[in-house]
Amino acid sequence: MLRFMDWSVVAMGCALVLMSLGIRWWERTEVRRGKSPDQDMRFFRAWLPLLVGLGMITARMPGLLHAPHSVVMIMDTLNFALAVTVLVLVLRAAHRVFRARSPRVID
Repeated sequence: MLRFMDWSVVAMGCALVLMSLGIRWWERTEVRRGKSPDQDMRFFRAWLPLLVGLGMITARMPGLLHAPHSVVMIMDTLNFALAVTVLVLVLRAAHRVFRARSPRVID
């Protein structure tokens, strides 16, 4: 049962990566049609699912493939670096979105 749950996490990561690629493809077709993409929310729509999906895949795949301990540790380190990167990017994007939507006070 646990093995099935691990593979379902990998499948969900693959679904997130595919969803992100589909969203990026959709944005490119919208730009070709002349519509302007929303740059503030682009990170949340396209990049966040991609990075979270890669994190989910790299967290479980080495263990499921019975990789050596050193490979698992390297992947865990890369996954931690990815998590910190995602956290920083989310905070920057959220700050930019909330700053743009807050009313400006002119003295």
